[in-house]
Amino acid sequence: MNSLSERDQKVIWHPYTQHKNNLPPIPVVQGKGTLLFDENGKSYIDAMSSWWVNIHGHGHPYIAEKIYEQAKKLEQVIFTGFTHEPAVRLAERLLPLLPGPFTRVFYSDNGSTAVEVALKMGLQYWRNGGGGKFGDFEISGSGDLGSPSPEAPATEGRRNKILAFKNSYHGDTFGAMSVSERSVFTAAFGDYLFEPVFIDTPTKDNIGELQSFLSERAGEIACFIYEPLLQGAGGMRMYEAAHLDLLLDAAKAGGILCIADEVLTGFGRTGTFFAGEKLSQRADIICLSKGLTGGAMALGVTAVQERVFGAFLSDDRTKTLFHGHSFTANPIACSAALASLDLLEDPACMEAIQRITGSHLLFSKKIRKNPLVKNVRTLGTVLAFEMSTGEDGYVNPISLELTRAALEAGIYLRPLGNTVYILPPYCITEKEMEQVYTFLLHYLEKS
Repeated sequence: MNSLSERDQKVIWHPYTQHKNNLPPIPVVQGKGTLLFDENGKSYIDAMSSWWVNIHGHGHPYIAEKIYEQAKKLEQVIFTGFTHEPAVRLAERLLPLLPGPFTRVFYSDNGSTAVEVALKMGLQYWRNGGGGKFGDFEISGSGDLGSPSPEAPATEGRRNKILAFKNSYHGDTFGAMSVSERSVFTAAFGDYLFEPVFIDTPTKDNIGELQSFLSERAGEIACFIYEPLLQGAGGMRMYEAAHLDLLLDAAKAGGILCIADEVLTGFGRTGTFFAGEKLSQRADIICLSKGLTGGAMALGVTAVQERVFGAFLSDDRTKTLFHGHSFTANPIACSAALASLDLLEDPACMEAIQRITGSHLLFSKKIRKNPLVKNVRTLGTVLAFEMSTGEDGYVNPISLELTRAALEAGIYLRPLGNTVYILPPYCITEKEMEQVYTFLLHYLEKS
């Protein structure tokens, strides 16, 4: 009988995978804590939390129990015209934890869809008159969705632009790709993407220029989407909270809606429950997924402040947010998220986050002077650096080489090209963490 890996290679198309030269897939049959086990019993330390989602470890008995209990009661129901306890209770618990006065939750399926929802909200907010005017659109008496008003010039008084950072990544659906850096991820679809206004992430050297830019262009910008403090797939790029605060202050002064994409940074990754807690300025809309369910189920959340929701509240049905998913607010996924929140709110979880944060800081000092390493940085449970081998970028072959060596050592690492990062589950032990560090030190010594 063929192995699971051989069977897979005959029928499966994997994400972000060039099947011509990629490593054969590891046939995982079980996960427990930080470890993944293949069909031969070999274990692998999941040092990247299975694409950053698995924050409590694999096969967590408490999350599994809550999923089982919910599956016996209600597995799925349409969320238009119906509601259920897990969805309402999750919103009730989540909203007070968010970094800002958020009042409403819109459920979707994943991080990309959470972003899509936020962008549609941010644009339609102005279309609905949420900013006090319709811009250069008008709603016809017949209930038609409207057309440009001949009284207003097409280029003036209309907020139809989205502001985003260079090097950003917000997902793989078309709206999310459009507000992401033009890169190898988006190259095949460039002709079909809308064009946002891209700016640099703020620094002490450019913040004045960025503030002036926003002052001049605010009238045409509907919303600003950003990954707070940490740009994930764009290369684990980190920037300062103080500079982002100044930029958000300028955006808000111009009436621009601010959208925080905390799909990666939420639920403890940056050392606090949300990255937005490190900021004094609050987002108007926030996007969540990944760690939301502890990695157990697919679920997305887009939460808003009441004034955003209010722009859609009308007797005019054309002001409805026309968006939804078949599995919106899936009861089992909501139950998994509630279980994950229980675990996150246990003081032991924050202690583990602080322990990982401290370990990363110590390890970063060990590798900082290595000639093959540059730009060592840490933020909460995330440690990253570049290997000075070949050109910087996602297609740098060092990624495949390091992944192969790590798997042989019983560790799963998947660099972003020559950007190496560690982003472990919070349950990782000191011994397991030391194994990852030791592997990297030996790899760097031999390279």
